Amino acid sequence: MILNKVTDLIGNTPILNLSLENKNAQLFLKIEKNNPGGSMKDRMARNMILAGLKSGKIKPGGTIVESSSGNTGIGLALTAIEFDLRFIAVVDHHAAPDKIAIMRALGAEIRYVTGNYKENEVAVVERQHLAAALAKEIPGAVFMNQSDNVANAGGYGDFVREIVQQVGKVDAYVGCVGTGGSMTGISHGLKVHNPNTTIIAVEPVGSIVFGKPGHPYYQSGTGTPDGDTVGLVFDYSTIDMGEQVSDAQAFETARYIAKKYGLLVGGSTGG
Repeated sequence: MILNKVTDLIGNTPILNLSLENKNAQLFLKIEKNNPGGSMKDRMARNMILAGLKSGKIKPGGTIVESSSGNTGIGLALTAIEFDLRFIAVVDHHAAPDKIAIMRALGAEIRYVTGNYKENEVAVVERQHLAAALAKEIPGAVFMNQSDNVANAGGYGDFVREIVQQVGKVDAYVGCVGTGGSMTGISHGLKVHNPNTTIIAVEPVGSIVFGKPGHPYYQSGTGTPDGDTVGLVFDYSTIDMGEQVSDAQAFETARYIAKKYGLLVGGSTGG
């Protein structure tokens, strides 16, 4: 297969059947790390830029700004190259150094939020404020605002199509909820194919998405920290169950998957 640009590599990721002792059930893991940017966020990042260009909100050769813990930023950086856009990623101390290095290598400009934050405290609110302020200061710049951007959820149509084509009927889908874009988009799509599919959304203990008490947590790129508000893109009506997992549970599961199956996954997948 010969492709013309790196974003053509987005999607069509494989599905791994994880062997279970319970022979009456099958557990499948969609390997979204095989996207060129290393996560499923490549899908929504490109869709948000395409929607912005189509609407005229993003101008050719313009500037886009976004708050990110890493994965969305990498996806935006990849698509910014495709459309010759300037990209500024706003990050905090919680962002993994390797993800920041990847964004820089792809040409993104990195801006850090300032302030004294605990090691397990995610500065999402401050990141969003800085990203919005930068977009106002820079002529013609656009704040992508993934939490409220409908094109976020709309970026997962192919994800659903791939699952249905490869697996068929899906009894239940489990995924982490951050902005809520992926869970909303995927749930809408799966329930079109099977209205009885149970959708389980997972957040860290300490996240406020499902109304539980908020406090700091280490899991990055998932959940909504105390002091922030759940994004407008999240449609609660698409979720059948909201569950919480602790940092220890998420990270221990990620390590187990590595040792048991030889697959390296992050904390959100562990959750």
